[in-house]
Amino acid sequence: MLPNPSNNKLQSAQLGDQFSSTGFILAAIGSSVGLGNMWKFPYITGMYGGAAFFLVFIGCLIFVGLPVLLAEMAIGRGGRGSAVSAFNTLSGSKYWGAFGFLAVLGAFAIMSYYGVIAGWTMHYSLISITGSLFENADYTSTFGSFVGGYTPLIWTVIAFLVTGVVIARGIKGGIEKFNKILIPGLMILLVILMVRGLTLPGAGAGVEFFLKPDFSKLTTQSVLVALGHAFFSLSLGMGTMLTYGTYVHRQQSLGKAAVAVGFGDLMYALIAGLIIFPTIFSYGIEPGQGPGLVFMALPAAFAAMPLGNLFGFLFFILLAVAALTSAVSLLEVPVTWAMDKLKMSRAKAAFWVTLICFIVGIPSALSFGVLADFAPGGKTYFDWFDFISSNVLLPVGGLLVTLFTGYAWKRAGEEAGLTGPIYKIWMFLLRYVAPVLIIVIFLFSLGVIKFE
Repeated sequence: MLPNPSNNKLQSAQLGDQFSSTGFILAAIGSSVGLGNMWKFPYITGMYGGAAFFLVFIGCLIFVGLPVLLAEMAIGRGGRGSAVSAFNTLSGSKYWGAFGFLAVLGAFAIMSYYGVIAGWTMHYSLISITGSLFENADYTSTFGSFVGGYTPLIWTVIAFLVTGVVIARGIKGGIEKFNKILIPGLMILLVILMVRGLTLPGAGAGVEFFLKPDFSKLTTQSVLVALGHAFFSLSLGMGTMLTYGTYVHRQQSLGKAAVAVGFGDLMYALIAGLIIFPTIFSYGIEPGQGPGLVFMALPAAFAAMPLGNLFGFLFFILLAVAALTSAVSLLEVPVTWAMDKLKMSRAKAAFWVTLICFIVGIPSALSFGVLADFAPGGKTYFDWFDFISSNVLLPVGGLLVTLFTGYAWKRAGEEAGLTGPIYKIWMFLLRYVAPVLIIVIFLFSLGVIKFE
């Protein structure tokens, strides 16, 4: 017998508000297709060998990402609660729930500075369409002036308001409806920008760099980076997929949903590459520049192309949509916990969690100017939150999921809908492959182990 949802803390009206099958898949895809695949994936691909790196990323997505993704979804639907109570319910032990709180904390920490970046994308959307972005050809200076003042706070408020309102409106009327509108729009924008990129003069060199493998450039370090990106691009280890799984009905095939989400994440990464690489090669931009590629290098390309204002606007709107769909999933994790643990209504939980998360994020918004000199250990407030959440909380959260599903939860296969050889392969990956690789990523990201 599977646990009865009516016995859990998160019940009645809250659990009655569930995703439809399509709505769940779109929301899960919206969570995974965040900023990482648009601004991080191109530059790490550029740094670590182009197409060869992309092929390794695909393998990591299939053999590590999808098994852990399915495990998170199954825990959420089986436990019918927050990341804390779901573990408590399925294990019968409060200790697993205490570990589950790390996922809540991780999602909260990431959202506190992710909302800042979402605000940046919204600001750049506005100054792209008005043309003011292109008035000064020194785009590094333009970006520095923006993040160095108080203006980012205004845009952070807007990003948090949009996210909080969506969460407050519930699962079906808020998160599902939001993603049903934005995810198709996201795909349209991706296709438009991909066509524009592929038709630029000299775009073929960028396509070749991205799609022609050169395995001589692969190193142990590049494989670990691909593995880490595959894991984190699916929003694993932060409780988002677990929390979304709470609101999935019993008739939903979790296996098919996991494959659909993985495929959506992969296609987003592929199209992102077919946007970024043709564009930067057409205009002589270095592909391995880092996150500054988006806000400082690409505007120069848009300024040089016909209708650059329009395509710059579409690009930053694309980023804003990706940021906001991921932000919604991040904020839902601590909101569900507050509804569950503190017995708050959804509206009240959304208000207080959003407000507190914004307050915690204020120093991150000011880390590039007003508080730039506050850098203990050589890291700003923004950098510390990013480092701790990405390199500590998320790997530990992902490791927790694999160990719990692989060893502690005896009915995992039943909830996931897996039997026979497929179940055995899933268990093997969760018990022996994923935990080892996650630990290696964890130690590598902390600098404990190093590879050339």
